Amino acid sequence: MTVVGTRGATLTEGRADFPTGFVWGAATASYQIEGAVKEDGREPSIWDTFSRTPGKVVGGDTGDVACDHYFRHADDIRLMTELNLAAYRFSIAWPRVQPYGKGPVNARGLDFYSRLVDRLLEAGITPYATLYHWDLPQALEDAGGWPERDTAHRFEEYAAAVHARLGDRVRNWATLNEPWVAAFLGYGNGVHAPGRTDAAAALRAAHHLLLGHGMAARALRESGAEEISLVLNLSPVITPAQVSDPGAEISEADAEAVTRIDTMLVGQFLDPALRGEYSQGFLDIVGRNGGAGHILDGDLATINQPIDLVGVNYYNPCVVEAGPGEAADAAWPGSEDIRFCSADGVPATAMGWPIVPNGLSRLLVRLSDDYPEVGLLITENGAAFDDVVEDGHVHDTRRTEYLDGHLRAVHAAIADGADVRGYLVWSLLDNFEWAEGYRRRFGIVHVDFATQRRLLKDSAFWYRDVITRNGL
Repeated sequence: MTVVGTRGATLTEGRADFPTGFVWGAATASYQIEGAVKEDGREPSIWDTFSRTPGKVVGGDTGDVACDHYFRHADDIRLMTELNLAAYRFSIAWPRVQPYGKGPVNARGLDFYSRLVDRLLEAGITPYATLYHWDLPQALEDAGGWPERDTAHRFEEYAAAVHARLGDRVRNWATLNEPWVAAFLGYGNGVHAPGRTDAAAALRAAHHLLLGHGMAARALRESGAEEISLVLNLSPVITPAQVSDPGAEISEADAEAVTRIDTMLVGQFLDPALRGEYSQGFLDIVGRNGGAGHILDGDLATINQPIDLVGVNYYNPCVVEAGPGEAADAAWPGSEDIRFCSADGVPATAMGWPIVPNGLSRLLVRLSDDYPEVGLLITENGAAFDDVVEDGHVHDTRRTEYLDGHLRAVHAAIADGADVRGYLVWSLLDNFEWAEGYRRRFGIVHVDFATQRRLLKDSAFWYRDVITRNGL
C-alpha cells in the first residue's frame, strides 16, 4: 500500500520516501569549529572573552583550536562528499570580516570563506551561509552590544560587505541563528556570552537582533540574494501531560502558561518578522520589564522584510505548567507563576534534553498552518551522547535512533501538509559546545581534539544511506 502526502512524501509498506528535491545536509557554526582565533587579522569575539573567563565554560575550554576547520576545511569537505551531502550550512565569523565590528573589511578574513565556498561548489555541495551565529565582535559588546540600537546598523553594513564578496556564488543566506538564545541566554541569565543578567537588556537585545535581521534582509535582497531565511530555535510548548498524550486536556491556568511562553519563544520572533507586529501579550511583558521605549516607529516595518524560509532548529519540546508563586526564570522575562518542568517517562540525551520526536511533527504542522507564507527548512536537529571509540569505530546507536525518529516525524509532518524543504543534521563534527566545552558531542563525525583525527560514526554511515535513497 502506498500513501501519498500533499507535498509528495510517500509511505510504502513502512518505507518513508521524501519529496523529490528534498535537501539533505549538515550544519556547523564558526566559533564551534574554526579555531584560528588570531589568524589573518581576526580580533576577539564575545565568545573568546567569555570562554576565557574562569567558571563560564566547563573545563575552562575555549574555541581557540576547536576542530581546526580553518586549516582543515578541505579535508572536511572531502568527508562531506563521502556522506553524499547536498548542502552545508556554515556561519561566518563577524570578527574575521570586520575585526572591530565596523569599518574596513578584512580581506584576509573573507578570503577564507571565499575559498570554502569555492571548494564546496567544486564538490557539488550547496553552501548555506549564516551571517550571525553568536560571535559578536568584542568591540561592539564594549560599546553596549545588542541592547544598543547601533549594533543593528553595524550588522546591516557587515551583511552587505559579506554579500558583496560571496553573493556571486552563495544563493542561500540566513541572517541570524537563534536570536532567542543570543538575547536571553546572553543577556538574560548569562549562561552564554557575553554573560550579562538584565531582563530589560535581554528584551532590547531581542528587538535589535530582529531589527538587524530586517536591515540585513533588505540589504541582501537589494543586492540580489536569491533565498533569505531567519533561523530560530523553536519548540512546541506543552504541559507534562501532553508529552505522552498530545491531546490531553489541560487546565485554564496551564493553558495560560503555555500561551505566555509560546509568545516569548515563537510569537516574539515570527510575528514581527512575518506579520510586522508584536502581540499585545508580548508588549505587556515588555512593559513590565523596562518598557517599550526601544521599539521605535517604523521598526516593525523594517523587521517585516519578505523572506523565503524559516530555519527550524529543534531539539526538544518546552514543558511548562502553572506554578503560582514561582519567580520569573531569568531566561524568560514575564514567566512569573510558571513552572518549567522535566518530561518524565521519556529518554533523554547527554544534555538532559527529552527525546520527543512527535514534538517536531506538531511544530512543523503548526508553523505551516499559522505562517503559510514561508517554507520551512530543518536547519538543526541532532543529539549529544557519550560516544566511545572502540576498535576504530563509534557505535552510536542512540544517535541513529534519535535521527531516525525525528526524520520520521519530519516525514509525517510533510504528509500532513507542512512545507518542509530539507533537513540539515546538527552537527557534521563534534565541536566546542558553548558553555559545555568539549564534553558534549553532537557530531556524526567523531573528532579527537588532541590529534584532530576525524572518524565517521555509525550514524554518519546511516545518514549517508538515508540521503542515497532519499528516505528511510
